[in-house]
Amino acid sequence: MPKLKPDIQRARRDHILDAAEQCFARAGFHRTTIQDICRQAGISPGALYVYFDSKEALIAGICERDRAEFSERLAALADAPDFLSALQELGEHYFVHQPVYKSLLCLEIGMESTRNPRIGEIHRSVDEFIRTGFERLFQRLKDERRIAPEMDIPSLARMMAVIGDGLFSRRAVDPGFDGRAMVPATVQVVAALLKSVRGTATTSGAGNQPSGEPT
Repeated sequence: MPKLKPDIQRARRDHILDAAEQCFARAGFHRTTIQDICRQAGISPGALYVYFDSKEALIAGICERDRAEFSERLAALADAPDFLSALQELGEHYFVHQPVYKSLLCLEIGMESTRNPRIGEIHRSVDEFIRTGFERLFQRLKDERRIAPEMDIPSLARMMAVIGDGLFSRRAVDPGFDGRAMVPATVQVVAALLKSVRGTATTSGAGNQPSGEPT
């Protein structure tokens, strides 16, 4: 049998991960079986096992894919001339436009991390990646004199992780969650923590923050 081209392999792998995400979010990690995921993806177990040998491997694949996407979005955020507007766009991606089941999946992985050592290792790795990413971002903004936070940079990065976790959790469990209202409000909170950001969040509800160099 001829070997599949890399782009076809990536597409098939992503298709399986998409199916796994929906199954895990819908039924939870323990109740979801490999057969459930195969039915969702429309493939045989043998085709799935070519790419993933366990449910834990599927979670690892989901997290690695999400981490790669977040890394690209964070890099774009760092280079944005209007940081707060770019931050609001990032928030809208995750808490307005992204399907709700993605937030449910985040909650499910977090809960499973308390019971399954392998999932716990994966979860902590992603959490550390996000925290250090924000830490590097805020340090760069401070070095460029675009922010002048009173809080130290590591604590500021941890606070961003807490805020993000809270938004994901609320969106997962609260049917009345309104991301279009919550994201601008959250940007206002972040702007107050950062202080003196050049660039303002321009979408309605975000408010107008002072621009210019820190004093």
